[in-house]
Amino acid sequence: MKKILILFAHPAFQKSRINKKLINAVKNLDGITFNDLYENYPDFFIDVKKEQRLLTQHDIIVWHHPFYWYNAPALLKEWMDLVLEHGFAYGMHGRALEGKSVLSVISTGGGKVVYSSEGRNHYTMNQFLVPFRQSANLCRMNYLPPYIVHGSHTVKNDEIEEHALNYKKVLLLLRDNKLSKTDLEKAEYFNNLID
Repeated sequence: MKKILILFAHPAFQKSRINKKLINAVKNLDGITFNDLYENYPDFFIDVKKEQRLLTQHDIIVWHHPFYWYNAPALLKEWMDLVLEHGFAYGMHGRALEGKSVLSVISTGGGKVVYSSEGRNHYTMNQFLVPFRQSANLCRMNYLPPYIVHGSHTVKNDEIEEHALNYKKVLLLLRDNKLSKTDLEKAEYFNNLID
């Protein structure tokens, strides 16, 4: 069984319908460590060594956050800037994360059609996520297809429940190593692997 670390960053969690359901569906699963960055570091003073220890103790890292201004909330960016430091995560001697996998779990306000070359945002989610993919590559980690919940402003309650169940399936599939490398490489979104 693989160990999964969820790095959750949501600055307005109390307002989120979707992320509350997603987190409640997975945070108590065996093999899952839930790390709420805004709860743990409201002052943004990140305990870098503690976070690095957590990373080394897990096989799969989940960057779970809403998509704010085409990026992660500020605290997750700060976490990346400080924790994924040279000599630990990258560089000639920075091999602590080599071979681990990373999954982006994201909620967006816009529907999937908005995130396309024809849509209002002009780019796909995978194009917007290139900095996350490249960060994983620099750290010699495997970047998995993202799990994305589109349309957070209009999604119905029963759809949120379905997304929460699917998120749980995603983590169980990863934890129990039930997916082939080929399946993961072919999928645009992780959502496609469980539909």
